[in-house]
Amino acid sequence: MKVFAPLLFTGLLCACAPPASPPAIAEVAGPSDIEIGRYLIRIGGCNDCHTPGYLQADGKIPESQWLTGNPVGFRGPWGVTYASNLRLTTQTLSEDDWAEMLTHRSDAPPMPWPITRAMSPANHRALYRYNRSLRPAGPAAPQRLAPGEKPSTPVIDMVPVAPDAP
Repeated sequence: MKVFAPLLFTGLLCACAPPASPPAIAEVAGPSDIEIGRYLIRIGGCNDCHTPGYLQADGKIPESQWLTGNPVGFRGPWGVTYASNLRLTTQTLSEDDWAEMLTHRSDAPPMPWPITRAMSPANHRALYRYNRSLRPAGPAAPQRLAPGEKPSTPVIDMVPVAPDAP
């Protein structure tokens, strides 16, 4: 049943639905931040891009190799982006800076920033703590390239191509 509240709008009395509450943010809970972070990495698809060969191996990559960045780029109208080595990234950012990045960043396609923005602040921190627990490993991912720059690495083309006409 909808409840209508009378609101005064430019001098007129009208029956309108009350303002909606902001959507609740679900929060994953678990025995520790490390376990929560590990779980979020697995279900959030982070390894799909940030762990070389993860998808091709059907996820059967040792955890010791997770999140070390990927030298395969994603090419689109934005240029070429690379999935960063998150194990190195968390060594250069404070926990607060990490949480701020996951809450507000929106560049570097195809990174699904809407997913990270939908997570709770506590889950942002669990991701950070999990990443830090893995310790630094692997090289930094290649630097982003501007549109028109030629990559020296393999790339996945993110521009849809129409099928050939008969």
